[in-house]
Amino acid sequence: MAKNKPLSKKLRLGKQKKRTRWTPFWVIPKALGKGKRVHPSRLTRVKRSWRRTKIKRSIKRREKRKIKPGKIKRKF
Repeated sequence: MAKNKPLSKKLRLGKQKKRTRWTPFWVIPKALGKGKRVHPSRLTRVKRSWRRTKIKRSIKRREKRKIKPGKIKRKF
């Protein structure tokens, strides 16, 4: 990866890093009970490894294209 990264890429990578963090230690007893001993990563919503899954740009721009009224969307 390049030494100098664009700001948009830095922000995107930073957001993904926050999403894959372990849960705080106090969440486990609150969610599962006082005597339960589990790893904090069990309660993490997004599980991603830098080696397995790569981060790609979202395709929201393509999804936002709207069909103009009066036009028929054809399958072929």
